[in-house]
Amino acid sequence: MEKEYTRLLLPAHLLLLLFHPAAADTVPVVARSPGCSTKCGNIDVPYPFGLDPQCAIHSGFELNCTTVNGATKLFHDDLEVIKISVKDGKSWVKTWISRQCYHRANDTITYNNAWINVSTYVLSADDNKVVILGCDSLAYMLSDSYIIGCLSTCDDKTQRPKNGSCSGAGCCQANLPRGVSYYQGFFNSFYNNSEPRLSSTSCNYVTVMETKAFNFRSTYLTTSEFWDADGSRTPVVMEWGISRNTCQEAKVDKETPYACVSSNSDCVTNDFGYLCNCSSGYKGNPYVVGGCTGGSVGLVVLVIAITCAYLIRERRKLHRIKKKYYRQHGGMLLFQEMKSQQGIAFKIFSEEELQRATNMFDEKNVIGHGGHGKVYKGVLKNDVQVAVKRCMTIDEQQKKEFGKEMLILSQVNHKNIVKLLGCCLEVEVPMLVYEFIPNGTLFQLFHGDHGQHISLSTRLRIAYESAEALAYLHSCASPPILHGDVKSSNILLDGDYTAKVSDFGASILAPTDMSQFVTYVQGTCGYLDPEYMQTWQLTDKSDVYSFGVVILELFTRKKAFNLDGPEHEKSLTLVFLSAMKNNRLMDILDEQIKNDENTELLEEIAELARQCLEMSGINRPSMKEVADKLDRLRKVMQHPWTPENSEELYSLLGDSSVSSTGVVTTENFTIAKNAAMGLELGR
Repeated sequence: MEKEYTRLLLPAHLLLLLFHPAAADTVPVVARSPGCSTKCGNIDVPYPFGLDPQCAIHSGFELNCTTVNGATKLFHDDLEVIKISVKDGKSWVKTWISRQCYHRANDTITYNNAWINVSTYVLSADDNKVVILGCDSLAYMLSDSYIIGCLSTCDDKTQRPKNGSCSGAGCCQANLPRGVSYYQGFFNSFYNNSEPRLSSTSCNYVTVMETKAFNFRSTYLTTSEFWDADGSRTPVVMEWGISRNTCQEAKVDKETPYACVSSNSDCVTNDFGYLCNCSSGYKGNPYVVGGCTGGSVGLVVLVIAITCAYLIRERRKLHRIKKKYYRQHGGMLLFQEMKSQQGIAFKIFSEEELQRATNMFDEKNVIGHGGHGKVYKGVLKNDVQVAVKRCMTIDEQQKKEFGKEMLILSQVNHKNIVKLLGCCLEVEVPMLVYEFIPNGTLFQLFHGDHGQHISLSTRLRIAYESAEALAYLHSCASPPILHGDVKSSNILLDGDYTAKVSDFGASILAPTDMSQFVTYVQGTCGYLDPEYMQTWQLTDKSDVYSFGVVILELFTRKKAFNLDGPEHEKSLTLVFLSAMKNNRLMDILDEQIKNDENTELLEEIAELARQCLEMSGINRPSMKEVADKLDRLRKVMQHPWTPENSEELYSLLGDSSVSSTGVVTTENFTIAKNAAMGLELGR
């Protein structure tokens, strides 16, 4: 739908050519030193790139032209560059393949693990995919924030590999999140230890490559054809920008010159930073003075005539497409159910309403983003602030069930869950509209650079409220709802810093049979349930494990996964479990909350986190049990439990603290206090 909408508007933009005078043919003045070469073999090297320091806009755009085995090749560090597009802000490079091979003759497995780490580029999420080849191969790419992978299998009866088909039989693909500049390829040993079945030397592969350049062949599974095709490398599309600044930041930057020097050029912010384009009706190089030139008046008249006819046809086509998507996503079913069930505060929004609310999904309004899409702040006509979640993909099963699932989610009503207000169905991938929560995320509160002091009572309250919300989804929603991505960045804070669990949608209703279980691996590093990684079955105990990591974040103020830390300190979970084993809990807790009076309470919280992080889901408590335990700890902290104010203790705990004579004894007081804190739970 988004593509169709763009196709409709682009010709209209050409009408602006009427207001631009026709530009004379001029020779652009290149903003670099004279004598700079613009070719490396048969590859164009346009500015801002250059083959010498004085020829590139800055060091990140310096390339190297060299001869390899008699052939002239272009390199950026150790990446071979095969094409550069100034217009698109993209470069095509060759990257390496990760390989795992089984040798039947000597019963050994060998590995070639590839990785990429570049500072000038990010991988294009629109042009590339993660590709996995092999039989019984569960492989994945590990980036700085995500794990992306899938499972390819071979079954002679039901999963026979077919040329040109990459749907799980010997080949599978996974989408890339945006903004990734670093990854490594890995194979999951749980699936890859079994003996390959196709030849004496069978290999599994994982790589990131350009979607258009890949066409699966079954011979990739039985020969080394895929590995040998281009020196064990595959083409990948990279997006680049002049710097990490946005357009607004670049224009006021005193230290770095603004790059869009040609008249009739525009600045564009992308996933990397900012780049320059020639304005509508102009073409050329916006990075050189006079580089953007226009067309003739005659061409403009011709374009206008064609555009008028095109617009009439495309508007009719657009209307038909919107109706098709509306029906496909269950819009009629949802509308009829809403009419029959009076009082449901849920609205079906039009695409135009949400475009107007977000100023055409302006990047300035982005308040969150991840592997599934972006979240925009919007203002409706009645001045109500909302958050609009615009996802990238949806599978066929979700399309069929979307209307029914939206009706279920619209009835979720809990004070600690972000309210789903409505959805938009007339687009290819439905958009979700939530209430707007003003104080950002729990992740931003704890890991931002503001250094704000957060009391122990506030942390315990946020933990309890979040647990209550998840317990409601698991136990009270009908059917139960599994969150699937519990993390601190999905817990929002309102004006009073009350916790609001967010980012649950049409993909996480509890499965009713085995066929509905998730069969690919995608999640957030540091929070993933290890049992889910082994079984690919998302359960309520997967949410419990992830929430255990959130508890650690709350009371250590450390990130769940620290890519820059030493190897043994990357995972907060492993650091915590090691500290518990060696009786060093206090060494990893946040200094703001440690004191002699809190030691017993903190140990109880740590024990609860440890139970949540059990390797086997069956040994973990339910979210209801977690919430109840946090509630007891919270109430204990709210009362200064001493024998002198024993009446309050009695009112909270009842007869457990009173002797047979009705007197609160010291011995019974201690027993009751311990019971309140749940000291026997799990011991």
